[in-house]
Amino acid sequence: MLTGSLALTALIVSLALNGGPRLSWQFLTSYPSRFPEQAGILTAWVGTTLVMFVTALSAVPLGVGAAVYLEEYAPKNWITDLIEINIANLAGVPSIVYGLMALGVFVYQFHLGHSILTAGLTLALLILPMVIISTREAIRSVPDSIREAAYALGATKWQMVKDHVVPYSTGGILTGLIIALSRAIGESAPLITIGALSFIAFLPHPPWQSQFPYVSFQWLMDPFTVMPIQMFNWISRPQEDFHLNAAAAGLVLMGMTLAMNGLAIYIRFRFRKRIRW
Repeated sequence: MLTGSLALTALIVSLALNGGPRLSWQFLTSYPSRFPEQAGILTAWVGTTLVMFVTALSAVPLGVGAAVYLEEYAPKNWITDLIEINIANLAGVPSIVYGLMALGVFVYQFHLGHSILTAGLTLALLILPMVIISTREAIRSVPDSIREAAYALGATKWQMVKDHVVPYSTGGILTGLIIALSRAIGESAPLITIGALSFIAFLPHPPWQSQFPYVSFQWLMDPFTVMPIQMFNWISRPQEDFHLNAAAAGLVLMGMTLAMNGLAIYIRFRFRKRIRW
């Protein structure tokens, strides 16, 4: 534990020393360039944000709903046992396999193209087993006495699940979501497989428009890049300045991950405080 912590600290310090001087507003708001002093990560962090939004919107409701069904409603027979085994196995499948599957299904079969929607759905499938497993463990931690008390007061099964089991297990569910989304935001192999761009000099379409209905979903079908791919592109170049850019991008990616986790931790704290009182 101590050795791992020291190694992680050394890596973070090295990253900060190399990439810290390159962090600036210009670096965050500039497009990629063949000149390292002019290159930025605007398209990368915007693409990462949109892909993670689609990932969370796809994986969280489906994963939590599947876990609630398997834990509270599904009959205990060989079919559910087979489903549980498959979910556990899928949690250990290499991410590149999900990329190959997404390439065949989303890109070629459903014709979604090399788009933000394809990337979000691919990462959603990647983290879905983790969401289901962590949610089931959180639901199992709720004492049976809470369920029995709800039934004793005349609650239906759905009321018991909705008003008691899920709220009491929200802290554990959010902990699992933090781990799952933290893995997804750093993935590059499945996104490269489905055709993510390593150099892109334009932003996706905005999610709003001036005419009715004022909301646009055209950005879902736009090409994209993400922070890990941009970092890989820079670190593979021989110029030292591009390596410093990659270190600065790594710091930004860590900041995005911490911000995402911090939001989940805050929501978890609010839920636990509400239950306590």
